[in-house]
Amino acid sequence: MRLVIEEVGKDYRGGVRALDGVSLVLEPGVLGLLGPNGAGKSTLMRILATLTRPTRGRVTWDGADIARTPDALRAVLGYLPQDFGVYPNLTPQEFLEYLAAARGISGAAARRRIETLLELVNLVDVRRRPLGGFSGGMRQRVGIAQALLNDPRLLIVDEPTGGLDPEERVRFRNLLADLAGNRIVILSTHIVSDVEAVATRIVLLAQGRMAADGAPEGLLRAAEGRVWEWLVASDELAALRERHRVAGLVRRSDGTLVRVVAEAAPHASARPVTATLEDAYLLHMDRARAAV
Repeated sequence: MRLVIEEVGKDYRGGVRALDGVSLVLEPGVLGLLGPNGAGKSTLMRILATLTRPTRGRVTWDGADIARTPDALRAVLGYLPQDFGVYPNLTPQEFLEYLAAARGISGAAARRRIETLLELVNLVDVRRRPLGGFSGGMRQRVGIAQALLNDPRLLIVDEPTGGLDPEERVRFRNLLADLAGNRIVILSTHIVSDVEAVATRIVLLAQGRMAADGAPEGLLRAAEGRVWEWLVASDELAALRERHRVAGLVRRSDGTLVRVVAEAAPHASARPVTATLEDAYLLHMDRARAAV
């Protein structure tokens, strides 16, 4: 089981370059695809889901080009797009039965799978309520269930935790971790904590290009010695934000403890502190922008 992305690029009308030179080799595990809105994450997900073709480069699944022979990948693909729509008059049970039939899953097998999935996403009690009355988080859980209907070998989820409350977000992260043993899972998001909890590998995208690729520990090591804290007066914050990348603030009775990501000490009073993955993300994003 191998997904290979070779120098993939995607251009749109008007000379807009959404992706440029993305290359990855993916095997079972969770890949966290992290980047700001507009970085090209959704474009890459749509290419991998065979919904659009790259302008340059190619993607292969177990050696077969997915643009030329997409059916082999589609048969083992689970996909939750960023904008997931439902039929408001159908219940979760009816909606999943409809999608199972459309994907060629037989009646008995479909019923068993749907029962398992409704329990997995905590929707058993509302299985016969119309989807039109569901909250955004509940609809997202239905979306997660439909992506898992065919027990996919490649699971692609694009911004999956939008609308989920903290408890649901933790449940979904645990689910992804459990699923990753025998399949490739790609989690695309701009929320650092979503990938920090489950990803075995993280790719950072910035302006359509790869800004970093590696294990979380490697990204953290790259940020060590580049994260600083010191105490400043509150009236100095506005000027400080203009000069430095501020990663966090803690208000105190004697001033504000400011956290800054910088290549060198930004102030005489600044002391180095342990980097977080969010610090590493900000550092690589700034490096990517500076390189353009």
